[in-house]
Amino acid sequence: MKLNDLVTNPSLRHDFLMLFDVQDGNPNGDPDAGNMPRVDPETMHGLVTDVCIKRKIRDYVDQTRGSEERFKIYIQNKGIALNDLHQRAYDALGIKSSGQKQNRNEVNQARQWMCNNFYDIRMFGAVMTTGVNCGQVRGPMQLTFARSITPITPLDVSITRVAITRPEDAQVVSGENDREEGKGKVTEMGRKALLPYGLYLGKGFFSPKFAEDTGVTPEDLVLFWEALQNMWDLDRSASRGFMNLRGLYVFTHDNAIGRAPAHKLFDLVRASLNPGVESPRSFADYTVEVPPEGPVDGFEGVTLTRLVG
Repeated sequence: MKLNDLVTNPSLRHDFLMLFDVQDGNPNGDPDAGNMPRVDPETMHGLVTDVCIKRKIRDYVDQTRGSEERFKIYIQNKGIALNDLHQRAYDALGIKSSGQKQNRNEVNQARQWMCNNFYDIRMFGAVMTTGVNCGQVRGPMQLTFARSITPITPLDVSITRVAITRPEDAQVVSGENDREEGKGKVTEMGRKALLPYGLYLGKGFFSPKFAEDTGVTPEDLVLFWEALQNMWDLDRSASRGFMNLRGLYVFTHDNAIGRAPAHKLFDLVRASLNPGVESPRSFADYTVEVPPEGPVDGFEGVTLTRLVG
């Protein structure tokens, strides 16, 4: 990955796009639809939530840097109570927690301690006003839902498994369709939701103002860009199929406020289905147009860095 001093500078505004795809898998199941791939019901474009993407980033950081003091992960998937994590701040500062009646100065101290010690709070923010009050943090790094370039076709596939759930199903019986005579049940039916192929585009934004408040460093940005590139290989599972990052394009402004609206910069990157392709099944079925790397024509003070693609 071609990192430079621009994309790792937390005092500058960054707007970025990422392209990723999935083959024969479910990138983000919808619990309200039987865990089928998420879709916009009106257009059938696929959706992947920002929460799903941030989970991958958190897991990557936890696996690669989680043993270090400044890179702990606050929102974990290990059943750890958040109030227990809040209490760590008060214990470290030698302050007694009194819940919602906590002195504001003490809350601010606890808030800063949490920012200093938890990477995802520092980057994404958090609401920490439950029980043990550590205040609220508005994170400088924000992500949107990712949306597929073209409509997707979710499939619900029947599968069989050679695994019995209940002990009584393995008992010797006869006369039932799913059991051989004189034997117990040997297979069970199941279902698997997937889509044959989908290419997704996600957007992200980094605000230096909020980064200054949470204490983001160049090292934090290096780790973020690294996570976006490598997290897919640490997140492999049979249900998610084959997912890969295909493009990562960062528009960096030469100041904290920015030189141009993000949507105008994003419009410079175009991904489209190749002529004659009706049912895309690979990344080669699309054409991605990206401006040359370096200063962006027509947008003074904006530089494009192509980290991937």
